[in-house]
Amino acid sequence: MSAEHDAPEASGTPGAPERPEEITVRDPVSAPDAEGRPRRATCRFPLFTRDTARPEGGGRAAPSDAPAPARQWPILAVLLTVGIGLLVTAVDQFRLGTLLIGVALVAGALMRWLVRNVGMLAVRSRFTDIVTYGGLGLGIVVLALMVQPEPKLRIPFLADLLHFTISG
Repeated sequence: MSAEHDAPEASGTPGAPERPEEITVRDPVSAPDAEGRPRRATCRFPLFTRDTARPEGGGRAAPSDAPAPARQWPILAVLLTVGIGLLVTAVDQFRLGTLLIGVALVAGALMRWLVRNVGMLAVRSRFTDIVTYGGLGLGIVVLALMVQPEPKLRIPFLADLLHFTISG
């Protein structure tokens, strides 16, 4: 820092004593020292973050006067579809059930991208949520399509890779 930056500002009145800048103390841990700098950072990882904020889109998905389930319709839609997929899987329709689960996650990624306020579906930043929901959903869909017997999707290099690892 330069000496100009460290010097307190003048009050503007000739002959008046100089006053230091106003310092706001948020908590005793970060109370400033004599020079006005916090004694200790309150962040757990001060090199990486300065503050935490709610993820964008983390507000209610419906007005506050709506009943609680209606305010959180995006996460409820995803969870309901995943629940139906688990039930279908439990009644011995594995491929259909896992497809429903994957499609629910892909739909969650699409809602996170297209809908402004998604309520509790917003976990992290919009980008992280879309990549996580979409990646997991697409992975589950691809694996569900490759399930034996009679796979609906065949990826030739995976069969060669499997034979190479077993016979090698």
